[in-house]
Amino acid sequence: MEHLLAQFFDHLRYERNASEHTLRNYAIDLGQFYDYLAPADPRTGVRRAVDVRQIDHLTIREWLAQLHAEKKKKSSIARKLAALRTFFQFLIREGVLEANPAKLVSTPRLEKKLPHCLSVEDVIRFIETPDISTDLGKRDRAILEILYGTGMRVSELVRLNVQDVDFRQRTVRITGKRRKQRIVPFGEPALHALLQYMTVRDNFLRNAPLAQRDERALFLNYQGTRITTRSVGRMVDKYIELCAGIHNISPHSLRHTFATHLLDNGADLRDIQELLGHARLSTTQIYTHVSMERLIEIYDKSHPKS
Repeated sequence: MEHLLAQFFDHLRYERNASEHTLRNYAIDLGQFYDYLAPADPRTGVRRAVDVRQIDHLTIREWLAQLHAEKKKKSSIARKLAALRTFFQFLIREGVLEANPAKLVSTPRLEKKLPHCLSVEDVIRFIETPDISTDLGKRDRAILEILYGTGMRVSELVRLNVQDVDFRQRTVRITGKRRKQRIVPFGEPALHALLQYMTVRDNFLRNAPLAQRDERALFLNYQGTRITTRSVGRMVDKYIELCAGIHNISPHSLRHTFATHLLDNGADLRDIQELLGHARLSTTQIYTHVSMERLIEIYDKSHPKS
């Protein structure tokens, strides 16, 4: 089974262009399933051989039942089941299996959580928190502006190259999941912030050893190498502490805020789907629930007979 897992991870990395975050999650989930099927001998570390053709839906159900007994979250169990379905589907494509046993197992019913988003006033205040008199402040302001200005995922932002940005047309070419590309426009504030950052970008490059220097990368860390999703997360956490009254947001919150504000101002749902790079409209439709929640809140606060 180990060699099949290795082939699957190569497929995710090189054919589907999966992010490091996605690869890490698959490795954890499938690794735990492998541990369930064939735990390593504590003395030798050796596992018994596992024939994937002998794995049926009952085996998977038993594993999920064990996870449930261990009080694992339903969302975590659902993610692990989704990982198994994708793995077995890959094995069908490779001719190893004829049917996907994980498809016979029902996904746990999850509570729908509405994405957190900021008000227009709060998002502007948050984005303007970085000190743009410094090189890092200029970079951070550009990152926050482009995240809110385009709604791109952080995993997409860190993959951006300088050539992906058309400064004249104010558009950016984004490579999303499964290497699907889309062109997304951005506004004057994001353009201004990007141009300001580009004036100091070479200062970051000079900090990198020649062998590690990546002159293609748009956003660089202070060591002069391509910025990571973890670095962006830490940066956002830093500015949350500096921006009074704003809590419980993540880099992904700017994506949710982008979509919600577009919808609130009359944008068509299918256009938002295209801008976000969602494969299915049903994924984008959650923002209609967010807008309805806000509409009800405004009604309750404003209507005299609410």
